[in-house]
Amino acid sequence: MSKVVYEIVEHDGGWAYRSDGVYSETFATHNAARAMAVRVAREQLVPGADAAISFETADGKWHEEQVDGHDRPTTEVKG
Repeated sequence: MSKVVYEIVEHDGGWAYRSDGVYSETFATHNAARAMAVRVAREQLVPGADAAISFETADGKWHEEQVDGHDRPTTEVKG
């Protein structure tokens, strides 16, 4: 199972949450950024429907697979 970590950081004159090098929008306060990160982390836990997906890998090969909508990552908010 994968884990998604949201870290609260100073960003662009305010505060944001960052996950895997990607920043959220900027919030005026640390508390506002943290509250949104907690909300987003909770949403990651909500199961979805099973689905068939297709994707291309970096080497140009296409893959198709069935994904389990209940296979959700664990989440954590730091900061």
